[in-house]
Parts: sequence; structure tokens; C-alpha cells
Amino acid sequence: MRLGIDLDGVVADFNAGWIKLHRDEFGSDLHPEMVTTWDGLHELGGFADMRAFWRWARGNGQRPSIFRHLDVYPDALDSLHALDRAGHQIVVVTTKPKWARVDTLRWLADHELPTGEVHMLDDKHLVDCDVYLDDSPHVLPSLVRHRSDALICRFVRPWNGPLAGTVDVTTWSEFRELVTDRSHRIRCPDPGAADRSIG
Repeated sequence: MRLGIDLDGVVADFNAGWIKLHRDEFGSDLHPEMVTTWDGLHELGGFADMRAFWRWARGNGQRPSIFRHLDVYPDALDSLHALDRAGHQIVVVTTKPKWARVDTLRWLADHELPTGEVHMLDDKHLVDCDVYLDDSPHVLPSLVRHRSDALICRFVRPWNGPLAGTVDVTTWSEFRELVTDRSHRIRCPDPGAADRSIG
């Protein structure tokens, strides 16, 4: 199956990354657990608005952008490699500003994600996948509207909420189990279903 995998907040720990950089540059006492909203990072970081936050995140002559400073969530890489070995296609589907694209590709290479297909776009539903894994409160409703035939998984985070049409995932092991189960049911449908429908 084609697995559409988001990066930030799913594979890459974006909040831990920008907060560490913020502490290093400003001496702040922020922690990732303090992030509870999607669009309120500027308030936590002391920036005037999100545009100011992204200007800082973009980097400068002394350092690359924030997207080169991110760690991987525990079990993410192991799970992706296991799914790849099981025959699934890992399709990276992420939203990035144009200035972050090169650093994102370098980050993917640094961490050796098992993918040969990377999409950076706003409308993620345009990438055809059998399963999607995302954490964005803006992306998930769009996937539900446009990809009702797919399995859409919400990686549960403080900045998103329950959404009809999605399946909640709290760990990478849960996601692996969901994909394995769906793949098995596609390959081996219930042999008695036809007989029961006739009866």
C-alpha cells in the first residue's frame, strides 16, 4: 500500500527542535509540552506574529533553517523501515515553505528515511495514497473530504482534536498495526462474506 506520511509533528519533532534553538539563542525556559495550539507558536516564543516566527525559523548566515535542527520521534524510523520491508511504499507528503525545501531534503537524507517519493505541497489530498498519517488540524479535514476511500490516521497531539472519518493513533506501533491489519484484510478478504450475503 501507499502510505502518505507527514513529517513535522509525526516523524520530525518540530516543537522540540525550535524550542531547543530558541533556548540556545535567547536563553528562554520553554519546553515542548508548552505547545498546545497549531498557530500560537509566536506567542510562546515572544514574536509579534507567525510571520515573525517564520522569519526567525528561516535561518541566517550563521545557521541553517529550523528544519535542519529536528530530531526524529522515538520508533518513527524503525517503524518506517519495517513498513518498507513489508512491501509498503513510504510516500512523504509534507507542507513546507519554499525556503525550507532544500533543508528538508537534506534532513531526509541525513536520517535515511526509506522513501523514493517526496511531495511538498499544501493540498495533500492531491497525492494518491491508501493510508495517510498526519497531525495537522487543517490537513485532516481536507483528507476526510477528498480521500474518503483511504484510511486517514490522526496522530494525536495537543493541537488537534477528534475528527469523524479519521482513526486515532498515539504511537508508531499503533500505526504499524493498523497498516498491517488493513493490508491483511485487503489481501485476504473474509471468505464467508459472499456466502453470508447470498443467504
